[in-house]
Amino acid sequence: MAGVTTSAQTRPVPPDIEIAEAATLTPITELAHEKLGIDPEHLVPYGHTKAKISLGYVNGLADRPEGKLVLVTAISPTPAGEGKTTTSVGLADALTSLGEKAMVALREPSMGPVFGMKGGAAGGGYAQVVPMTDINLNFTGDFAAIAAANNLLSAVIDNHVHHGNALDIDPRTITWKRVVDLNDRALRDIVVGLGGVANGVPREDGFDIVVASEVMAILCLATSITDLRERLGSIVVGYTRGKQPVRARDLNVHGAMTVILRDALAPNLVQTLEHTPAMIHGGPFANIAHGCNSVMATRTALRLADYVVTEAGFGADLGAEKFVDIKCRTTGLRPSAVVVVATVRALKYHGGVAVPDLGAESVEAVTAGMANLRRHLRNVRDVYGLPAVVALNRFPSDTDAEVAEVIRLVEAEGVHAYEATHYADGGQGAQALARGVLEVIEAGTADMQLVYPDDAPLAEKARAIATRVYGAAEVTFEPKAAKRLAAIEAEGYGHLPVCMAKTQSSFSTDPGLRGAPEGHTVSVREVRLAAGAGFVVMVTGEIMTMPGLPRVPASEHIDVDDDGRIVGLS
Repeated sequence: MAGVTTSAQTRPVPPDIEIAEAATLTPITELAHEKLGIDPEHLVPYGHTKAKISLGYVNGLADRPEGKLVLVTAISPTPAGEGKTTTSVGLADALTSLGEKAMVALREPSMGPVFGMKGGAAGGGYAQVVPMTDINLNFTGDFAAIAAANNLLSAVIDNHVHHGNALDIDPRTITWKRVVDLNDRALRDIVVGLGGVANGVPREDGFDIVVASEVMAILCLATSITDLRERLGSIVVGYTRGKQPVRARDLNVHGAMTVILRDALAPNLVQTLEHTPAMIHGGPFANIAHGCNSVMATRTALRLADYVVTEAGFGADLGAEKFVDIKCRTTGLRPSAVVVVATVRALKYHGGVAVPDLGAESVEAVTAGMANLRRHLRNVRDVYGLPAVVALNRFPSDTDAEVAEVIRLVEAEGVHAYEATHYADGGQGAQALARGVLEVIEAGTADMQLVYPDDAPLAEKARAIATRVYGAAEVTFEPKAAKRLAAIEAEGYGHLPVCMAKTQSSFSTDPGLRGAPEGHTVSVREVRLAAGAGFVVMVTGEIMTMPGLPRVPASEHIDVDDDGRIVGLS
């Protein structure tokens, strides 16, 4: 039953990195064999605690039945933090502690936010995936491979133009950008080819962060090496002077890109602090990309476990919508239940409380902030057609009165809410949540619906997302975006789904609008074709595909001591 528990931990919890370093990890070959039945010859170990599962073994699982998929999403993110990844890990551990065969499938963190403002993304407290420092930094080299494949294509484009330009590419129309896995605003707009004839043809260029690269999206949506190669070849990099699209296969570079990405396509296996198997693979952001871990990892986990917990980035208006409209649309995956993560602090923030005052009790602010959670719940149930439960991730500052108010308000929506203390208590603190999820799955009420049909015009798809999910009144397209949209449809890409690049902080395109704003206008200022990934990106508001660093970046607090131990990473 849903309700308020009395076991919320109030004892101090050590920093994430201290907990992770103190953990005893099962050697990855032993964990794979004991928990998943995978023999060592099917693993490619990266040290003792992480490994890739060979593509041959993954392909051999194709005939196995799939388990149940649980999607974890959240209310609109706030500076207070909601703990979505922590909840995903805690839920998987809780399912395991209840005797279920469970796994968690998550995205790989980008080093941009690790060294920027957000920090790491391996969970927190006693609900983490480990080895935490490896996962948050270079891991198994997947992001380096994605960057190399992306930048090889950039180099080949400029080299082709330099050596005679046989395809007659118009340098002014080249849309393909270089990437780096760091936040660096100075690279958003640059000029390349300076320094004389030997250095190529000068043109405007720019950098995106790796997680915004189409190559990242392709890796996460590809279902095989063959599919990966085909998708890479379909990337449109620019246009000829005769206005014909130029694709990566026209430059004969997609084969080499596939070679670079061959090993990266294999899913990564690690574990939680409680030794639940974890797939960590791929990492597109949900505010500028489609925000889901790889299809390869999700499908592999579903064929190895009875229950798989996965997450979609940021709030249910971003990651969950893209999970449904992009990942599920193109793969046939269907969640059996959705967990919406909320916190008292985040609800108070959406209720108008300033960040420094979030520790003070305010049941009234919780009530006001419920507008945000209420809309996310209605989107999940009424727009996406999926059953939901709420995970109330409890913090020590939350009062019993505030928690009781959240439970009451959620119950009034016909949804069960479960207080969870997995951050402090590990899987045991999320057992009530896990039982609630199992009840929803056993009820079998999931009937997933897409937000828009495939054959709707691209502008109508954007309008459906904005009005049905964001609560907007209309969508407008700046002249340049409207022209690009018309050209993309004329080229035959109108059937593709839409990936909205929007601030994660609000249902609107204004990050300062809290709660559940209605009647606003969503303005699309840029449209990008991701033909290889199979979607059209619409950039709204002030969203950037190359983030900048804050005034005091997290990198100022990260160091290594004289014994080689990393400190300050969280």
